[in-house]
Amino acid sequence: MKQGVILIGEPMGLLIAQEEGPLDSVSGFSLAVAGAEFNVAVGLSRLGNKAAYMTKLGHDPFGQRIFRAIEGNQIGTELVSWSDTRPTGFMMKGRVSKGDPSIFYFRKGSAASTLSVEDVECLPFDDYGFLHLTGILPPLSDSTREASFYLMDKAREHGLTISFDPNLRPQLWPDQETMAQVINALAARADYVFPGAAEGKLLMGSSDPEEINRFYLELGVKTVITKCGSKGAYVSTPEGSFWSEGFRVEKVVDTVGAGDGFAAGTIHGILEDLSLPEAVRIGNAVGAMQVMNRGDNEGLPTPEQLQAFLDTHTH
Repeated sequence: MKQGVILIGEPMGLLIAQEEGPLDSVSGFSLAVAGAEFNVAVGLSRLGNKAAYMTKLGHDPFGQRIFRAIEGNQIGTELVSWSDTRPTGFMMKGRVSKGDPSIFYFRKGSAASTLSVEDVECLPFDDYGFLHLTGILPPLSDSTREASFYLMDKAREHGLTISFDPNLRPQLWPDQETMAQVINALAARADYVFPGAAEGKLLMGSSDPEEINRFYLELGVKTVITKCGSKGAYVSTPEGSFWSEGFRVEKVVDTVGAGDGFAAGTIHGILEDLSLPEAVRIGNAVGAMQVMNRGDNEGLPTPEQLQAFLDTHTH
């Protein structure tokens, strides 16, 4: 399999609270970069894969910071474009000692929301072998939704392997019915789909991994991998199903980015031509490593760090 991976989405400036408490009362924040596809790109690059990130940034401090972060993580910038009139999106994230942190977005009218079919038409598809897309880009605007479908169809025409993570953001959609229809239509175009068990309830009416996987197999997806948190993942193909158990972790520090780490690890295994059980095992390991670190992608490992984790941690 050709190793080049295209990722497309909206990276954002990330303001992380330096103390616990409501976001409107915190006095200090640190600055980082966030975005589901960005996290997956970082994870793939750190594991030695060639990854290029397609996005659009504003000419502002957040945009410049994101561009440097893409470069600094050895992610290809050849698919990055700039807007002279639209800003780069950003978000605020709370600090917690347990549970999920509060998050607030400032992304309406962002540069990335103007990505369109015209942008995607210029992609050099033959230079890559794999496409990873999430359900975050489609609801940003009518043009990003159209571009998402066009991108997957063109990738299929050019023989790319496609993975899709629903990565639901209900607040971006006009209603749940539209969200489910669009997400499932995109999923049906993918070779690998990574839903979460809780997402299944919103997308097809059940949080049961067996029912979720059966639903997407019937849509024509070749491989469905439902993420079940600390339990691991339930994997189905037309030939059969199996559980891939999660790893024990010393302490959960931050759950944000765990699913992105899982996707990065699993895709890495696929690119390495590992067996499906071994690829998903790596996905579970990278996801576990991510939750033990604060920030959206700080826990994503190098090959040496991944191997050390696999050697010292049990399911």
